[in-house]
Amino acid sequence: MTDPRITLADIRDEPLSVDEVLAAVSDPQAGGVGLFVGVVRDHDHAKDVRGLEYSAHPSAIDELRKVASAVLDEGITKVAAVHRVGALEVGDVAVVVAVSAPHRGPALDACHRLIDDLKVRVPIWKHQSFADGSDEWVGL
Repeated sequence: MTDPRITLADIRDEPLSVDEVLAAVSDPQAGGVGLFVGVVRDHDHAKDVRGLEYSAHPSAIDELRKVASAVLDEGITKVAAVHRVGALEVGDVAVVVAVSAPHRGPALDACHRLIDDLKVRVPIWKHQSFADGSDEWVGL
């Protein structure tokens, strides 16, 4: 059974809403919210990025829930995380994670752990295309 404090854990092929994720962790008991928004940047490895595409294994949502569960402790109020798949352009939002807690320290610490663990454990792969015609897979 999923902890009810995980209010949002999803993989989507449509634009992400930071407001939706913030609303998902809103709570009258929470005095602090840690938020991370990952955006497609215009360069990587000193090369200009033309665009990228994310793909996910069918187990990605289940693994995302496990990663979210791992950051829950008594000091955490709510957790939310959404990652985008499909073709993205420079400036598009790729991932949004948020954690609320009564105080900022635990919220920020848990948010940091959440995004770091998501990047390592959730089976989502990035295929980058560069302006020079080369490409690379990340996360395989």
